[in-house]
Amino acid sequence: MKRVLDVVVGGTALVISAPVQAVIAVLVARRLGRPVLFRQPRPGRHGQPFTLTKFRTMREPDPARGLVTDADRMTPFGAFLRSTSLDELPTLWNVVRGDMSLVGPRPLLVRYLERYTPAQARRHEVRPGVTGLAQVSGRNLLDWEARFAADVDYVDRRSLRLDLQIVRRTLGSVLRRDGIAADGDVTMPEFDGALRVVD
Repeated sequence: MKRVLDVVVGGTALVISAPVQAVIAVLVARRLGRPVLFRQPRPGRHGQPFTLTKFRTMREPDPARGLVTDADRMTPFGAFLRSTSLDELPTLWNVVRGDMSLVGPRPLLVRYLERYTPAQARRHEVRPGVTGLAQVSGRNLLDWEARFAADVDYVDRRSLRLDLQIVRRTLGSVLRRDGIAADGDVTMPEFDGALRVVD
């Protein structure tokens, strides 16, 4: 049932949002340059990598121009795309393909795989999601321990009812633009390894 809903809802949203995505693509090309899309390997279910697709929100790294850190490369336009989650619209294609689900733990970086405790690694027992329990519980304001605890809690309690609750709460979070970035960061600081086990 979850996979059927992912395909139906994700596919419908992809079609409906196509005109908006076309406009965003033009704006990204003009303001940030090409490529328009950001593609990066991310670990999916069971840690198997797939290519995540989003709209670019940062300039390309360019040390000669002082564009090194995320803060240097972020623009007001890119920050707007992130705060409204419009940069995530192409990710619906990952949902339709089966790489992701509408709801599940957010896919992080491949290099984090070797840094998880066995308990934290359980977040990969399900498909990663466009939104998830951690995102509606504070998003990037959560520290890593709390974020992984929410992910594992979702794995243990997952159900259609919980998914619907998360989707409803996600809409509210997006409208309020809650938890866009961690304190003192434009996104989320690097996860350098677990200090404590998530129970």
